[in-house]
Amino acid sequence: MRKIRAFCKLAMGSLFGVALLAGCATVPNGDPKDPMESMNRSFYAFNNGLDKAILKPISSAYTKALPAGVRESVFNFFSNLGYPTVFVNALLQGKVTQSIEDTARFVFNSTIGIGGLFDVSTGFGLARHKEDFGQTLAVWGIEQGAYLDLPLLGPNTIRSALAIPADSYTSLLTYIGPNSVQFPLEGTEIVDKRARLASAIKLRDESALDPYIFQREAYLQRRRSLIYDGSPPLEGLDEDLNGDDAQ
Repeated sequence: MRKIRAFCKLAMGSLFGVALLAGCATVPNGDPKDPMESMNRSFYAFNNGLDKAILKPISSAYTKALPAGVRESVFNFFSNLGYPTVFVNALLQGKVTQSIEDTARFVFNSTIGIGGLFDVSTGFGLARHKEDFGQTLAVWGIEQGAYLDLPLLGPNTIRSALAIPADSYTSLLTYIGPNSVQFPLEGTEIVDKRARLASAIKLRDESALDPYIFQREAYLQRRRSLIYDGSPPLEGLDEDLNGDDAQ
C-alpha cells in the first residue's frame, strides 16, 4: 500500500508540473480560474465513469446493508482518525483557542467515545471543525492557482492539491498497519464518503445543465467558505476565487 502511495505522489508531482505550466498560460474565451478545462473534463469523465461502474453500486449496497446509526459511527471513526489534521492546521493558522478545543475533542472522542465511534464531544460543547493544509496555505497568502480535476482524487486547485501529502502525514490512518488492515479501512472510508455524497451527486447529475461546471463551482465556493470559516466577504468574489482568498 505504501508503494502505491509513493507512486501516486510521483504521478501527482508530474501533474502539478503540467498544471503549473498551464496555469501560467492565458486561455482566450475560457474561464481564467480553469485554464485547463479540456484536460479537467477528461479527468472528470474518467472519474465519473469509475464512480458509476464501481463506487456507486458498492456505496448503494453499503447504505442498504447498514443502519443509519452504524454508518454514523463509521463516519465518526474515520473523522476522528483524521482529526489531528484539524487541530494541527488550526494552530498553524493562529487559531490557538480552537486548536486547544479541537485537541480536547479528539481526546474525548478517542477515549470516552471508544476510538471515535461515538461523538461525545459535541455534547460537551466542542464543535467539529474542518481545517486542512490547503486552508493553511490560503491563510499564509499562497494563491489558489488553477482549478484541477485530478484522476481518482477529483476536484482540487493547485494549492489544495499540493497540500494533500501534508494532510496525509497528520492523519492517523496513514500509520495503521499492516497493509492487510490499512487497505480495507481506506476502502471503507472511500465507500462511506461516496455514500454521504450520494444526494449531492444525484442533484448534480439530474439538475445541472453542465454537471462539470456545477461540480467545479460548488467545490470552489465550498473551499472559499471553509477558508473564511463560513463567512466569506461579499465583495471581490471573482478576485478571491482567482487566488486572493486568504484570510
